[in-house]
Amino acid sequence: MEALLWIVLAVALAIGEAFTATILIIFFAAGAAAAALSAALGAPLLLQVIVFALVSGVSVAAIRPVIVRHARSALDAGETPFGIEAMEGAHGTVLDEVGVDRGTVKIDGEIWQARSFDGKETFPVGDRVRVVKVRGATVLVWHDDLPDV
Repeated sequence: MEALLWIVLAVALAIGEAFTATILIIFFAAGAAAAALSAALGAPLLLQVIVFALVSGVSVAAIRPVIVRHARSALDAGETPFGIEAMEGAHGTVLDEVGVDRGTVKIDGEIWQARSFDGKETFPVGDRVRVVKVRGATVLVWHDDLPDV
Protein backbone atom coordinates (compact mmCIF):
# COMPACT_ATOMS: atom_id res chain seq x y z
CA MET A 1 0.00 0.00 0.00
CA GLU A 2 2.85 2.43 0.79
CA ALA A 3 4.38 1.81 -2.64
CA LEU A 4 1.13 2.88 -4.26
CA LEU A 5 1.11 6.11 -2.26
CA TRP A 6 4.69 6.88 -3.30
CA ILE A 7 3.77 6.20 -6.94
CA VAL A 8 0.79 8.55 -6.72
CA LEU A 9 3.06 11.20 -5.20
CA ALA A 10 5.66 10.69 -7.95
CA VAL A 11 3.04 11.06 -10.68
CA ALA A 12 1.53 14.15 -9.02
CA LEU A 13 4.96 15.75 -8.74
CA ALA A 14 5.80 14.93 -12.37
CA ILE A 15 2.53 16.51 -13.47
CA GLY A 16 3.32 19.53 -11.30
CA GLU A 17 6.67 19.89 -13.05
CA ALA A 18 4.86 20.10 -16.38
CA PHE A 19 3.21 23.32 -15.20
CA THR A 20 6.41 25.01 -14.00
CA ALA A 21 9.65 26.07 -15.62
CA THR A 22 11.86 25.41 -12.62
CA ILE A 23 13.27 21.98 -13.46
CA LEU A 24 13.12 21.18 -9.77
CA ILE A 25 9.96 19.29 -8.88
CA ILE A 26 10.85 16.41 -11.20
CA PHE A 27 13.75 15.46 -8.93
CA PHE A 28 11.34 15.04 -6.02
CA ALA A 29 9.23 12.85 -8.30
CA ALA A 30 12.34 10.72 -8.88
CA GLY A 31 12.84 10.52 -5.12
CA ALA A 32 9.23 9.42 -4.66
CA ALA A 33 9.69 6.77 -7.36
CA ALA A 34 12.81 5.49 -5.58
CA ALA A 35 10.88 5.41 -2.30
CA ALA A 36 8.12 3.44 -4.04
CA LEU A 37 10.70 0.92 -5.19
CA SER A 38 12.07 0.60 -1.67
CA ALA A 39 8.51 0.14 -0.33
CA ALA A 40 7.85 -2.54 -2.92
CA LEU A 41 10.99 -4.32 -1.73
CA GLY A 42 9.64 -4.28 1.83
CA ALA A 43 11.67 -1.47 3.41
CA PRO A 44 10.23 0.13 6.53
CA LEU A 45 8.66 3.60 6.28
CA LEU A 46 11.64 5.37 7.85
CA LEU A 47 13.98 3.90 5.24
CA GLN A 48 11.53 4.89 2.48
CA VAL A 49 11.58 8.49 3.69
CA ILE A 50 15.39 8.42 3.85
CA VAL A 51 15.56 7.05 0.28
CA PHE A 52 13.15 9.78 -0.86
CA ALA A 53 15.24 12.50 0.78
CA LEU A 54 18.59 11.16 -0.44
CA VAL A 55 17.55 10.57 -4.06
CA SER A 56 15.78 13.94 -4.22
CA GLY A 57 18.66 15.83 -2.64
CA VAL A 58 21.43 14.14 -4.62
CA SER A 59 19.60 14.57 -7.93
CA VAL A 60 18.91 18.25 -7.24
CA ALA A 61 22.53 18.84 -6.25
CA ALA A 62 24.15 16.79 -9.01
CA ILE A 63 21.86 16.84 -12.04
CA ARG A 64 19.99 20.16 -11.90
CA PRO A 65 23.10 22.38 -12.30
CA VAL A 66 24.05 20.48 -15.45
CA ILE A 67 20.57 20.87 -16.92
CA VAL A 68 20.38 24.57 -16.04
CA ARG A 69 23.83 25.21 -17.53
CA HIS A 70 22.82 23.59 -20.82
CA ALA A 71 19.43 25.33 -20.86
CA ARG A 72 20.98 28.84 -20.93
CA SER A 73 20.90 30.72 -24.19
CA ALA A 74 24.10 31.07 -26.16
CA LEU A 75 24.14 34.82 -25.51
CA ASP A 76 23.92 34.26 -21.74
CA ALA A 77 26.70 31.69 -21.91
CA GLY A 78 28.99 33.97 -23.95
CA GLU A 79 28.89 31.66 -26.96
CA THR A 80 28.12 32.44 -30.59
CA PRO A 81 24.33 32.56 -31.03
CA PHE A 82 22.67 30.49 -33.73
CA GLY A 83 19.13 29.90 -34.98
CA ILE A 84 16.51 32.26 -33.60
CA GLU A 85 18.98 33.83 -31.16
CA ALA A 86 21.13 34.95 -34.09
CA MET A 87 18.16 36.78 -35.63
CA GLU A 88 18.16 39.55 -33.03
CA GLY A 89 20.23 42.39 -34.41
CA ALA A 90 20.03 41.11 -38.01
CA HIS A 91 19.35 43.55 -40.83
CA GLY A 92 16.43 43.17 -43.22
CA THR A 93 14.57 44.84 -46.07
CA VAL A 94 10.85 45.56 -45.94
CA LEU A 95 8.94 43.68 -48.66
CA ASP A 96 5.40 44.56 -47.56
CA GLU A 97 4.76 47.64 -45.44
CA VAL A 98 5.40 46.84 -41.78
CA GLY A 99 3.00 48.29 -39.27
CA VAL A 100 1.20 47.42 -36.08
CA ASP A 101 -0.45 44.22 -37.28
CA ARG A 102 1.07 43.21 -40.60
CA GLY A 103 4.13 43.26 -42.82
CA THR A 104 6.93 41.14 -44.22
CA VAL A 105 10.68 41.55 -44.34
CA LYS A 106 13.50 39.69 -46.03
CA ILE A 107 16.37 38.72 -43.72
CA ASP A 108 19.35 36.77 -45.06
CA GLY A 109 17.27 35.50 -47.97
CA GLU A 110 14.35 34.38 -45.80
CA ILE A 111 10.94 36.05 -45.69
CA TRP A 112 9.55 36.72 -42.22
CA GLN A 113 6.31 38.13 -40.89
CA ALA A 114 7.13 41.41 -39.20
CA ARG A 115 5.59 43.94 -36.87
CA SER A 116 6.77 47.33 -35.67
CA PHE A 117 8.64 47.03 -32.37
CA ASP A 118 6.82 49.93 -30.71
CA GLY A 119 3.46 49.12 -32.26
CA LYS A 120 3.11 52.64 -33.72
CA GLU A 121 5.77 53.14 -36.38
CA THR A 122 5.30 52.01 -39.98
CA PHE A 123 8.06 51.09 -42.41
CA PRO A 124 7.46 51.45 -46.16
CA VAL A 125 8.57 48.93 -48.78
CA GLY A 126 12.32 49.07 -49.36
CA ASP A 127 13.26 50.42 -45.91
CA ARG A 128 16.18 48.83 -44.09
CA VAL A 129 15.20 47.58 -40.65
CA ARG A 130 16.84 45.74 -37.80
CA VAL A 131 15.36 42.84 -35.83
CA VAL A 132 14.90 43.79 -32.19
CA LYS A 133 13.02 40.70 -30.95
CA VAL A 134 11.71 37.42 -32.31
CA ARG A 135 8.25 36.34 -31.18
CA GLY A 136 7.47 32.91 -32.60
CA ALA A 137 7.47 33.24 -36.39
CA THR A 138 7.24 37.03 -36.29
CA VAL A 139 10.10 39.49 -35.99
CA LEU A 140 9.71 42.85 -34.28
CA VAL A 141 11.69 45.42 -36.22
CA TRP A 142 12.89 48.98 -35.83
CA HIS A 143 14.88 51.51 -37.87
CA ASP A 144 18.29 50.28 -38.99
CA ASP A 145 19.99 53.23 -37.32
CA LEU A 146 20.85 51.31 -34.15
CA PRO A 147 24.56 50.75 -33.57
CA ASP A 148 25.94 47.23 -34.06
CA VAL A 149 26.52 45.29 -30.85
